[in-house]
Amino acid sequence: MDFVAIDFETANANRSSACSLGLVEVQGGMITSEYVWLIDPEQPFDYRNIQIHGITPAMVSGQPTFQELWPTLEPLLQGKQIVAHNASFDMSVLRYCLDKSVIDYPSFQYYCTYLLSKKLLQDMPSFKLNVIADYYDIPLNHHEALDDARACAKILLKLLEQERHSDPIQLSKAHSCKIGSMFTGGYTPFSAPTKKSSKKPTSRSYPRYNINSGI
Repeated sequence: MDFVAIDFETANANRSSACSLGLVEVQGGMITSEYVWLIDPEQPFDYRNIQIHGITPAMVSGQPTFQELWPTLEPLLQGKQIVAHNASFDMSVLRYCLDKSVIDYPSFQYYCTYLLSKKLLQDMPSFKLNVIADYYDIPLNHHEALDDARACAKILLKLLEQERHSDPIQLSKAHSCKIGSMFTGGYTPFSAPTKKSSKKPTSRSYPRYNINSGI
């Protein structure tokens, strides 16, 4: 049961504006190490983002850029099983930051505790990180990168225990989820099948369109 949980915070709406990263390593089902970094995004901060995570331009002044931090990050990600809550966001931040720095993508498989929670905890009113953390009595200072990564790791451990699986690969395959991956030159998203609607299709008539008319 080995994996790495990550969480990015960004300075603005641009996915290449990572300003903090939390990373938690799990080995044998136990958290063995934790890391958190402030990152100079080399971009302006939006006030709304500062309100969310509390990171200001002054706090990242003098901190490493993503490109400078990458030699430290790469061995922590390369070849590992990576997990994030709403992984589509965190993986896009990673890709955009790598693209901005003209760095090749690492190779790893990844998982999304948001989508896994939607699949396995279907009666929950919401699947946001703070809601799932509260359900499992996991302490959380939401939008603090290390706390979010730690909560994500603990949520995956709870789901694995609940479903009696030894690793995220087995858990994902047991519930017909497609495991995400990143590799040099591209990526494939993590996805989970959705429940098909039980509603019967209604009979409707539609106007005919000429496909060459541009209508």
